Amino acid sequence: MTLTVLGDKDVNRILHNLTREDVLWLQECMADALHWYSTSNDANDCCSDFQPERTVLKRKDGSTTLFMPASGMMGQGIKVVNVVPPDTTGLPSLADQLSLNSESSRSSLSGGLSGSPRSSLSMSRSSTTVSSTTSLPISSNSGDSSSTVPTSISSGNEAPNSNTATIRGSLTLLDNNGNTTGLINAEELTAFRTALCSTMLLRKRSSVHDMTVFGAGKQAYWHIRLAMLLRPEEIHHLNIVTRNFESARQCLMRLYNPLPEDPDYINQIGEKHNSKTKKTILTPSHTEYQRLLKEYVRASNVIFCTTPSQTPLFPATYLTNPEGRKKGRYIACIGSYKPHMIELHPDVLRYAVAPHHEHKHIHKRQKEGGAIIVDTVSGCLKEAGEVIQAKLQPDQVVELGELFMLKREAERKMAAKGEMAEKGCQFQENSGMKEWMTKGNVIYKSVGLGLMDVVVGNELLAFAREKNVGTTIHDF
Repeated sequence: MTLTVLGDKDVNRILHNLTREDVLWLQECMADALHWYSTSNDANDCCSDFQPERTVLKRKDGSTTLFMPASGMMGQGIKVVNVVPPDTTGLPSLADQLSLNSESSRSSLSGGLSGSPRSSLSMSRSSTTVSSTTSLPISSNSGDSSSTVPTSISSGNEAPNSNTATIRGSLTLLDNNGNTTGLINAEELTAFRTALCSTMLLRKRSSVHDMTVFGAGKQAYWHIRLAMLLRPEEIHHLNIVTRNFESARQCLMRLYNPLPEDPDYINQIGEKHNSKTKKTILTPSHTEYQRLLKEYVRASNVIFCTTPSQTPLFPATYLTNPEGRKKGRYIACIGSYKPHMIELHPDVLRYAVAPHHEHKHIHKRQKEGGAIIVDTVSGCLKEAGEVIQAKLQPDQVVELGELFMLKREAERKMAAKGEMAEKGCQFQENSGMKEWMTKGNVIYKSVGLGLMDVVVGNELLAFAREKNVGTTIHDF
C-alpha cells in the first residue's frame, strides 16, 4: 500500500494554492459528512455512533494532549496534537480594561495596514521599538499628518507570539481495510478545517461589510483568508483585536505573501495593493481601547473569536442593549476548548436562546434563532465554556450538520425547478431559517471533531497526489 507523507511545508503549499472553487468543494464534502454525523443511523460510517470520544491528557508542563479518533466514508483516522497555551488569557478582563484606559503612560497602538496609501496606524512613539528598515506610511496620533516608520513594531516588552497558542501533532489516515494511506502534519490542518466549517455559515450572510477578529494566530489567519476568498470585494473593514501588535502585523503580512520562497506563486485572494479592505490592529495598550472595542463590535457584521481566553472578550451589553440589537451579526467562537475558557459573555448566549415576543419591543431588533449552532452537541455541552457557563440545555443548541442538505438532495431539488445548484454547502429550505441565517443574529460554537480532520485530510491527500506534492512511500 502507498503511504503519502505531508509535512508542514507541503500542507501550506496545498492550502495556499486552493482556489475558491476548491474551498467550495471542500465545504460540500464537509457538509455531507456533518449532515450524516448529525442525522444518520448506524448504516453510515460518518454517524455519531462511529465517532469515539476524544481523550484529553493534561500534562505536567501545562500543555494539553488531544487524541481524536474518527471514522469517515473513506476510512478511519486519528489526530494526536499537543496544545501549548499562551502566556496570558488572550485579552484583559473587563476590570483590566478599565484600568488600562486610566494609564495614560501606556502605549497606543491601533494599526491600519490597508492597501491604500493612507493607512491609519496611531501609536505613542515613546513606547515602541523598531527592528526593521522596511517602511510603511502611517498617521501618528501626535498630530503629524503622516510619517514613515519601519513595519516591524512591537509595544514595550511584549515578546512576539507570546500570546498565541501553539499546536503540534499529526493526523494518521487509514483506508477501510486498515491500510495506512496518509501521515499529515496537523498544525496548519487544524486551523484550516476549523475555519472551513466556520465560514460555511459566513457564505449565506447578506452583509459582511465589517469584520472583527479576536486573536492573530493560525486560527485567526485562516478565518480571515477563507472569508476574503469566499466573499471577495465584500469585506471593507477588517479589525484585528489582540494583545500583541507584532503577531497581528505578521498575520496580515502573511495574507498577501504566504509563500515567499515561491517566486511563481499566485495569491488567490489577490495582491495587497489592489485590496479594498481597510485593516486595523487594536491592542489593549491603546489609550482608547474600550471605546474603540465597543465601536468595532457594534459596527461588525461578522465577529470571529479565536483566543483561548478565560474571561469574556467584551461586555455583553455591547450586543444585548437596544443599540447593539439593531444589527444582525454572525459570531463564531472557536478559541475556547475547556469549561473554564470563555470568549463570549454567557448573557449573549442566554439572550440568543430566550423567547422574544415582537409586540413587547419598541426598539428595532434583529431576528434571533432561539438556539446556538454547534459542531457537536455532546462535545459542546461538556467542553465549551460559553455553553456550560450560560447553562444551556440540549434543546437550546442545534448541530451544524442538521442545517445542511446533502449535495445530491440539493441537486435533485434544483433540477426539479429547472435550475442548477450553486457550488458549496446548501442549507435546508425553510423561510424562517433562511431569514435568520442571512440577516439575524447567529452564534456558532465549535470545539472540533475528529471527523473534520479525516474529511479534510483525505481531500488533501487527493490534492497532493494530483499535484505531486509530499513524500510517497511505496509498499508501506
